[in-house]
Amino acid sequence: PFGELVAVAERGLVYGNRGCLHDGEGQIRRRYAGRRWIACRLEFRGWHRTPLLQPGRFTELFFLDEATAFAAGHRPCALCRSADFRRFLELWTVRHPGETKVDAIDRRLHAERLDDARRGRRTHAAPYADLPDGAMVVVDHEPWLVRGRHLRRWSFGGYTDRAPRKRGTADVLTPPSLVTVLASGWSGEVPLLHPSAAV
Repeated sequence: PFGELVAVAERGLVYGNRGCLHDGEGQIRRRYAGRRWIACRLEFRGWHRTPLLQPGRFTELFFLDEATAFAAGHRPCALCRSADFRRFLELWTVRHPGETKVDAIDRRLHAERLDDARRGRRTHAAPYADLPDGAMVVVDHEPWLVRGRHLRRWSFGGYTDRAPRKRGTADVLTPPSLVTVLASGWSGEVPLLHPSAAV
């Protein structure tokens, strides 16, 4: 959810892409390559990449679910999720009239997800009561999912602890424009929430 690149054994339900982030030996050298951060389906047209981390090819990323990808600042892919992207664009232009081109969307999301120094994560304040399901907040330096009247602690393998939704102002990790998309009732071809969120 913080947009960090971490090597773990767990695999999620969403595939991601930020460009080529690794060198010829497969070592991660940068956090992103460009503003186009996308969230994809795990399967598409039978394409299969082996080995992973091929020199000069995009770095394969995996997210627990779309709520996690949104928190990191990724939007739906226009290729493997074309129907989702068209719906996303419709919802996006309600809040951002005139921003119908991919470059404009990616520019805004890039500004919303990174701080002014372009090094760390940018968060924003919003009332807990206004946050939709699927938004992620930071509590004691950890990411938590907003789910109904509760918060669920995020982990690489799924959602764990449950706590009552707080009152007052939240430190929101999901970029503001993506919170608006979630508030519209967003659901797409990839799972918005990992099954552990329902337990």
